[in-house]
Formats: sequence, structure tokens, C-alpha cells
Amino acid sequence: MKLLFALTLSAIVATATSVSAGGHGGNPAVTARKAHMNLYQHNLMILGNMARGNTDYDAAAAQAAADNLVALTTMSQAGYWLPGTTNAELGDETRLLPAVFEADSKARQIGGELVEAVAALAAVAGTGAEAVGPALGPVGAACTACHRAYRVSDN
Repeated sequence: MKLLFALTLSAIVATATSVSAGGHGGNPAVTARKAHMNLYQHNLMILGNMARGNTDYDAAAAQAAADNLVALTTMSQAGYWLPGTTNAELGDETRLLPAVFEADSKARQIGGELVEAVAALAAVAGTGAEAVGPALGPVGAACTACHRAYRVSDN
């Protein structure tokens, strides 16, 4: 929890500093959404590097990263997933597609799958690198499903 607080505080300070210094003054919802995604990425990289053997497995660090993901997936994100904040309205400021807000959107369902997958990951993260790898699979699948459907492609 302390790591999540520190990372969140760092993101807030960096954003505030950038805006006050005449930096990016974009849509605050988009800024928050990107910061949230960056925190997902950071914690997933810690776990992924351990699972692949790119860094030594550290049970405490793995559990902390997984716990951070639980906190991220379960906190309210309502303030930054807002209609009017897609690439259709804001252009290159965001890669979010308008389809995320359509009536048939599966984004909430995929988000629920991510919450479940992250909880399962957190249940095994501190038990060994051999348990982390397989538990990351469903997390990655949920991330990929949402990105493929609701984010401008990397291509």
C-alpha cells in the first residue's frame, strides 16, 4: 500500500509540476487515465520480469506489485472514463476509442475479468516465480481484450 501511495503521489506531483510549469495542460480525465495505466504497466513489469527470470524473484516485491494491482483494479475510475474524452473528441491526446461508451461495450465485463484475474495473481504472487507466470496469463488476456477493442492500435 505504501508503494501505491508513493507512486500515486509521485504521479500527482509530476502532473501538477508539469501543468504549473506551462507543460501539458490536457484533459484532466485523460491525464488521470494515463497515469492509472502507467501504474498498471509498472507493476506488471515487475511481476513479468520476475516470472521470465529477467530479475531475481523477490517474494515481498512480487506481493507488493500484485497488491498494488488489486488496489488499482478496485478503486473507482469513474472520474476519468468520461464521455467526451476519446480520440474522436481529443485527437492524439488519447488512444481511447468511442466504442468504449457504446451500449454494447464489453469494457465493464472485461474490467470485471481483470479484477478477478488480479485477485488470483495476488493470491499466489508471494509464493514463487513459478506461480506468478501462469497467474499473469489471465491478467494479460484481460488487458489485451480491452486494448484491442477500445484503444487505437499500436500499428
